[in-house]
Amino acid sequence: MKIAQIAPLYESVPPTLYGGTERIVSYLTDELVRQGHEVTLYASADSETLADLRPVCEKALRLQGKGVVDPLAHHIRMLETVAQEANEFEMLHFHIDYLHFPVTRRVGVSALTTLHGRLDLTDIHPLFREFSDMNIVSISDSQRAPMSWASWVGTVHHGLPERLYTPSYDKGKYLAFLGRISPEKRVDRAIELAKRVGIPLKIAAKIDTVDKDYFDSEIRSLLDHSLVEYLGEIGEHEKAEFLGDALGLVFLIDWQEPFGLVMIEAMACGTPVIAYRMGSVPEVVDDQITGYIVDSLDAAADAVRRIDMLDRRMIRRVFEKRFSSRRMCQDYINLYQKVRSGESELMAGEIGSSAA
Repeated sequence: MKIAQIAPLYESVPPTLYGGTERIVSYLTDELVRQGHEVTLYASADSETLADLRPVCEKALRLQGKGVVDPLAHHIRMLETVAQEANEFEMLHFHIDYLHFPVTRRVGVSALTTLHGRLDLTDIHPLFREFSDMNIVSISDSQRAPMSWASWVGTVHHGLPERLYTPSYDKGKYLAFLGRISPEKRVDRAIELAKRVGIPLKIAAKIDTVDKDYFDSEIRSLLDHSLVEYLGEIGEHEKAEFLGDALGLVFLIDWQEPFGLVMIEAMACGTPVIAYRMGSVPEVVDDQITGYIVDSLDAAADAVRRIDMLDRRMIRRVFEKRFSSRRMCQDYINLYQKVRSGESELMAGEIGSSAA
């Protein structure tokens, strides 16, 4: 199949540091190539891929810092390029939210859209009601809840290359927090947990500009504790050691997380996950097998004390079965075929009545 993957331009594909969506686009694109498909990737010029790269901007927009005032302009130009070249492909697969909807409605080529973010912002709901003819994919079933009436064609959980991380299976010496410091990620809960159980916590996380005031006012002072070590943002090559050497990953979120890629990164390293029961967590974590799903800090502390009961080799086996990039790729191929054959989960009349 001739497939176009259209990625966000904020990070390279894959990103050098933080960037969940771009990493998934990278893993999917390369796996499609390995399985014999003819794939073109629209992304920043500093991307690396097995596919045919069609660069849209010279460097990932976030890395250009103040040099980029209007990132939307770069994405609109990319959409015009995709529209001009659309007839080269049998399938257009978009990962840029809804920016392309007016274009894909008119180009006459099969298209699929994976929604990677939150859907509880009511501003977007009228837009999705208008574009009820779009084929959209969720990254977890829970992600759909705010828009259960939308034109979903399937759910595809994220996946990672099986060789990306090599687990050591050694018992870890510290708790790990990986990702982003923001109000919804609740690194403060991770710090409180570490203090309750008396186990060191290592924090590897970025701080976005929008979250700097939160970090300065709420988090900075919490880092001044003997059990807490803040490492800053780490790259892909550092994650295997960081996660593999951890006793467990702490994921005590305070929002409806659409997926939570870090959970399967930990599982790929054989590392258990301790997570709050929110968003996609119950879909990703097998309670008492790959980690513990908890509802309070007291329960999280109890989970840490029982973490040695979990089999790290079993955690890795579950990852290989449920969250490999091969499985993710096959799920998407099935959806490509489904869309091209005109099938959908909801018939057009049902979509209209559900959205009314």
